Amino acid sequence: MLFAGLVFAFWVLRLAAPVWPPPFQPRLPAGITAANTVVLLGSSIAMRAATRALARGHARALAGRLGLCALLGSLFLAVQGYEWTRLIGFGLTVSSGTYGSLFYTLVGAHALHVLAALVWLGIIAVAAARGRFAGGRTAPVRACALYWHFVVALWPLLYASIYLI
Repeated sequence: MLFAGLVFAFWVLRLAAPVWPPPFQPRLPAGITAANTVVLLGSSIAMRAATRALARGHARALAGRLGLCALLGSLFLAVQGYEWTRLIGFGLTVSSGTYGSLFYTLVGAHALHVLAALVWLGIIAVAAARGRFAGGRTAPVRACALYWHFVVALWPLLYASIYLI
């Protein structure tokens, strides 16, 4: 619901604006963010591989694939942070108008969700490395995977709305 409300607000304000993006605002780096989107989508593939390893009872593969998922998710956040630093340097801030505030609110809310998912994923990966999910205790991994896939699936919609349209 949070993201539905934020995206709806974005589109209402975006469609009401006579010019978008506003003049004298830096353009968003669609190319590097497209590559970063592929990284995040790759993390979802790693998560899927982890859940397959879980179903097969391969504890070592589960831990490794969860680690790969976390690595790709962390890379995604690092690139986002780099992008934000550059945009702030170019003058795009939360206080630079509707354009900046919408950008940082939408992308920031997503980044916070990715960060929360990474914390959860780290806890699950450590537990998997210790063999905690042997013997059918799979619900924590499956719940984490579901949340991870949600966060990943949301990003292409945000990317297309904010960066491309």
